[in-house]
Amino acid sequence: MPERRHGRRLSVKTIHRKFHAVHERIRFISHQKKQILLVDLSGCSAVEVEKLARAVPDTVTAQPRGSILLLADFTGALFDHEALRAMKESAVFDKPYIKKSAWVGAENFPPVFERNLKAFSRREFTTFRTRQEALDWLVED
Repeated sequence: MPERRHGRRLSVKTIHRKFHAVHERIRFISHQKKQILLVDLSGCSAVEVEKLARAVPDTVTAQPRGSILLLADFTGALFDHEALRAMKESAVFDKPYIKKSAWVGAENFPPVFERNLKAFSRREFTTFRTRQEALDWLVED
């Protein structure tokens, strides 16, 4: 039966388009012959950030523990309480699978949130000014 949203039935085509849009922003890319999981949150609304943050564990947990090189790009993204909560929950859930993670565009985060996220997840999130700097750091041995 088709999904319902706000009392209306969504067509299979609409559901597929929404599913596809989320996963276009969560995908593996290659850099210097290494696989990197790109979570592209750039330009997303707070609602989109929340949805994407909740979708990341599906991809991460399908990989071997300790194997994921993750690049999250927050450039121009917006945040609200629910988006930040989803990010915290995902960061804790994903921790065993992450080898290294890098952030770009995180200057929009409230400083208290970044400290809270690090303490809650017991993870470090190294930040970079550009995707290229982050990618180069991720593939360093």
